[in-house]
Amino acid sequence: MKLINIGFGNMVSASRLVAIVSPESAPIKRIIQDARDKGSLIDATYGRRTRAVIITDSDHVILSAVQPETVANRLTERDDADDEEETEDDA
Repeated sequence: MKLINIGFGNMVSASRLVAIVSPESAPIKRIIQDARDKGSLIDATYGRRTRAVIITDSDHVILSAVQPETVANRLTERDDADDEEETEDDA
């Protein structure tokens, strides 16, 4: 299981991610409010401004204070590192 750091030592399972989006648009704000009402919102911002909204396959919505690009880069860096480990194991 791959875990992605979403800021302040908080981790999310990479295999459960559906989307990483910016919180600025009205539809995303509605998704956040609906998740809050359902009790499936996880606020990992530690009181800071929300910069990324992470949506999982279990319909949980996670708020992060890290930019969406940063979270995505961490996800792709983990994939690259895992690919390198697999090639080393094959050799």
